[in-house]
Amino acid sequence: MSTLTRPPAEPSPKRRHHDQHPLRTWLLEGMPETAGKRQGPHGVPKEDHKPASWWRVMCLTGVDYFSTLGYQPAIAALAAGLLAPMATVILVIVTLAGALPVYRRVARESHRGEGSIAMLERLMGRWTGKLFVLALLGFAATDFMITMTLSAADASAHLIENPFAPEAFHGQQVTITLVLIAALAVVFLRGFKEAINVAVVLVGLYLALNAVVVGTAVVRVFTEGAVVTDWWTTLTTQHSDPLMMVGISLLVFPKLALGLSGFETGVAVMPQVKGYPTDTEENPEGRIRGTHRLLTTAALIMSSFLITSSFATTVLIPAQEFEDGGKANGRALAFLAHQFFGDGFGTVYDISTIAILWFAGASAMAGLLNLVPRYLPRYGMAPAWTRAVRPLVLVFSAVAFLITWIFDANVEAQGGAYATGVLVLMTSAAVAVTLSAKHRRQRSRTWAFGIVSAVFTYTTIANVIERPDGIRIAALFIVGIIVVSFASRVRRSFELRATHVRLDEQALEFLTDVEQGPIRLIAHEPKRLDSERYRNKLEHARAANHLPEDADILFIEIVVDDSSEFEQELDVVGIKRHGFKVLEVHSNNVPNTLAAVLLHLRNVTGLMPHIYFRWTEGNPVTNLTKFLFFGEGEIAPVTREVLREAEPDITERPWVHVG
Repeated sequence: MSTLTRPPAEPSPKRRHHDQHPLRTWLLEGMPETAGKRQGPHGVPKEDHKPASWWRVMCLTGVDYFSTLGYQPAIAALAAGLLAPMATVILVIVTLAGALPVYRRVARESHRGEGSIAMLERLMGRWTGKLFVLALLGFAATDFMITMTLSAADASAHLIENPFAPEAFHGQQVTITLVLIAALAVVFLRGFKEAINVAVVLVGLYLALNAVVVGTAVVRVFTEGAVVTDWWTTLTTQHSDPLMMVGISLLVFPKLALGLSGFETGVAVMPQVKGYPTDTEENPEGRIRGTHRLLTTAALIMSSFLITSSFATTVLIPAQEFEDGGKANGRALAFLAHQFFGDGFGTVYDISTIAILWFAGASAMAGLLNLVPRYLPRYGMAPAWTRAVRPLVLVFSAVAFLITWIFDANVEAQGGAYATGVLVLMTSAAVAVTLSAKHRRQRSRTWAFGIVSAVFTYTTIANVIERPDGIRIAALFIVGIIVVSFASRVRRSFELRATHVRLDEQALEFLTDVEQGPIRLIAHEPKRLDSERYRNKLEHARAANHLPEDADILFIEIVVDDSSEFEQELDVVGIKRHGFKVLEVHSNNVPNTLAAVLLHLRNVTGLMPHIYFRWTEGNPVTNLTKFLFFGEGEIAPVTREVLREAEPDITERPWVHVG
């Protein structure tokens, strides 16, 4: 009679906690029950999303990318002065010849939306990869958080500078910015649904209005030739050497790096791009091509606007207007809209700009809500509540409030921090595709991407030296993420980590040989596989635990592959070695795996497993540290603790014997 035909013993129900507080219930509403079930873009489950045409998804990313037109020309003029157009041309060259090819490659190699961070994780692996990912997450958090605060601050500047704005608004930019951020939080607390339709309207209106303003400005430039002549005369008087102009433009280029934002978001939303009917999960060619069109079209549109707007605003707007307190400070194109078409059209332009800048913050918030659950829970490095949207919204909003207060809602002051986050992510993407090309032995692409990596590395270092506030904020995010992550990893160390357990045919055959039970297993370290070691282990277990001589005993061995991983599917393989029956499992740790296998054996056989250990030699604190970081160490007591946490009913809990 096969014991596997017996009804499996179901796990005992968990002890019920007292009814939760209504506020806690509301905060955790919608939190996935199973680890790994991630919130999709904008806080909605992935399965609720239907893919859309690439151009519609481009508008979703464009609320972040295109919204930089609201402040980029003014920042360029303030940073480079009369050389702003030349510095902007360098920015466009880097965009089209550097960032675009890099992210087209990222889209092909990371088509599930993981982005360049996941590429580096795969290339590095183990704890080094995990720590590197945590650092990059710190920079990504800097990017997204400053996107929220900078965009809201610029939106408030546009509102205050509007001639129809109430007089009471003047001097209240911090307060207005905080109100905008709070309104953004309210949207997500209520439940942020599909945003593509809204983004299409906002981006379409904003780009149309910008086309009118920039087109009119360009016409003015060429019909009023004196302004160009005056600009060129002043420029050549200050910088007579063309090479010197190029050199200075290269030096100030890092300050213009805000115009590179949006590429990482463009790759992150790849799952939303509609592909071909023939697409497969392994090779979604249609989705990849759609994303390529998205990235290329967005880069071309933005590059055209950047060059024309920078040239027109530099030539037409007096330099003093870009200074702090000037009417064009942080809002150069809005200044021209009011000047060319009057306050009526200018107000419409301001409303459009305020809306897209505010919605750029929504895109950033959505990016954060995707980014944290994408990595940290999988590493075991996030508390359970991070799988819920509302607690994260409150945390991110509080951080945004703090950043706004620190920077006094100043757009230019936050530019360095924003650029640092953007540039570090773009540098990591360039390095990732360079290493990938080298791994594939694509020599020409390796050199090409290597040059791009060098350019972004220089730009990042120059930006950090010039404006260290960005690296300081990123360092705070990195430290915070690492501290919280490892505290959570320690707290979750005693969880069952197996997502699924499978027994092969040989393992099942070993179990059918156990007629009456219990199932007896001896934990064996797989580093010594000689027959004498097995015999000694068996003799010791029989002597220490008074086991019958005719008892059918199995050995179980856990081979630790990558201890940095947290959750894993387990395959239990039956092996006969030196005449002994061995169950072998490859996993990321020993005690949690043993507990999962013991519970699974109990469930599929209806028999109670007993496992036999020897005490681990060495300092208990050192052994516990080994367990936390390397999945080994203090095996017996940790296995028992994992079983105790997983099975509260002691009569249904597998037995742990230590001798």
